[in-house]
Amino acid sequence: MVDQLRAKPGADAVGVTVGDFATTKVDGTFTLAYLVRNTIMNLTTQDEQVECFCNVAAHLEPGGFFVIEVIVPTLRQLPPGETVRAFTLTPTHLGFDEYVDLAAQISVSHHYWVVDGRLETFSAPFRYVWPSELDLMARLAGMTLRERWSDWNREPFTSDSRSHISVWEKPQ
Repeated sequence: MVDQLRAKPGADAVGVTVGDFATTKVDGTFTLAYLVRNTIMNLTTQDEQVECFCNVAAHLEPGGFFVIEVIVPTLRQLPPGETVRAFTLTPTHLGFDEYVDLAAQISVSHHYWVVDGRLETFSAPFRYVWPSELDLMARLAGMTLRERWSDWNREPFTSDSRSHISVWEKPQ
């Protein structure tokens, strides 16, 4: 991926650090850090997720913001005794979340695509996380929730929201 970036015009103006986003240190401080498209769930333990918040806080300037876009787990929609829920059903893509460990909040996302007449598959583990749990992680890292919306259009976040955009601030 870095090689693809480096091949683009103007790529030399973009700093790249390869490493684990929960622990990698870089020089300088920033006014904004963000994780979009459920990235926080790629850290599959609560300790790693907390470490990520602490790492971000250490890299933010006072008054800087940390923004996360992530789904709200759909466990309420699982019938008793079932562990799999479809999230995408189209002619070319089937996607299922399998809730494999409710105590550790682990799910596995399974994808099946039809590409040029061939079936391609991909599965990956995730640790789903609740908005209130993310707020606590932010507080442990010294940040305060400033805003939360259900989407990028800043629609209100409610009990029925399927995702959220959360913004935490590092104090001045």
